[in-house]
Amino acid sequence: MAKRSAGLLMFRRARGGPEVLLVHPGGPFWAKKDDGAWSIPKGLYQDDEDPLVAAKREFEEETGQRPAGVFIALGVFKQPGGKQVSAWAFEGEFDLASFKSNIFELEWPPKSGRLAEFPEADRAAWFPIEDALRKVTKGQVAILSSLTDRLGRSEDGLA
Repeated sequence: MAKRSAGLLMFRRARGGPEVLLVHPGGPFWAKKDDGAWSIPKGLYQDDEDPLVAAKREFEEETGQRPAGVFIALGVFKQPGGKQVSAWAFEGEFDLASFKSNIFELEWPPKSGRLAEFPEADRAAWFPIEDALRKVTKGQVAILSSLTDRLGRSEDGLA
């Protein structure tokens, strides 16, 4: 069975159009990657766990902020590696100065026998949709497209 992940895409309205909050994964593999490396805050969940509850937990773990608001289902998106990502959007504000991510341990350098600590996400940033489409991993482009479709379908910005 494919792994399942759940995540939240926070957005805000700006003069030039909507902006989205993305996180950059921590750890040595992602350290020098930028375009095509960013992500919505997300993580794996268990079979007996509600995906939206998991998405809220993962958002808080990766950003340090408890998400609140109206959660808009964007869909389930198959990633290139086969993982299924359930995603929701919500409107909100996030002060980048308050960003704080959980830590994970990894043997680094490989086969050294030493464990090093890394943040799950090493930074967060607001991006206009056009820039975000370049920044996110290939498999998450459809998540951003789903949000822009939803925002464009109604006068108040939510369909």
